Amino acid sequence: MTTIRTLSLALLGLGTLVLTSHSALAHEDEHDYPTAARVDYVIGCMAANGQDYLTMQKCSCSIDVIADLVPYGEYEEVETIMSMHDKRGELGVLFRSEHGMEEQLNEFRNAQTEADLQCF
Repeated sequence: MTTIRTLSLALLGLGTLVLTSHSALAHEDEHDYPTAARVDYVIGCMAANGQDYLTMQKCSCSIDVIADLVPYGEYEEVETIMSMHDKRGELGVLFRSEHGMEEQLNEFRNAQTEADLQCF
């Protein structure tokens, strides 16, 4: 009886550990940007801020801060909104006038501002 109870408690503890680990990994995954997305950001950042080694380090720092603050799924949505924001016609108007999209852009801009403060 004691062995069964001990085994049950051990399995319960193991299950809790697995769930906790899975939860932590899920949180890490949502902030783990693909390399291509990080490189694309750094290239764009360097185009805007200078083409030297120091700027590359600052831009790399910037995307790391953004990745800590904004889950990758939201980052993809904001990239889409920003690319469509300047389009002409009805589609562009939709992306410029939708209140929810404007909020997402503002949240991303806040993350960029924080990244600038930390890295530049």
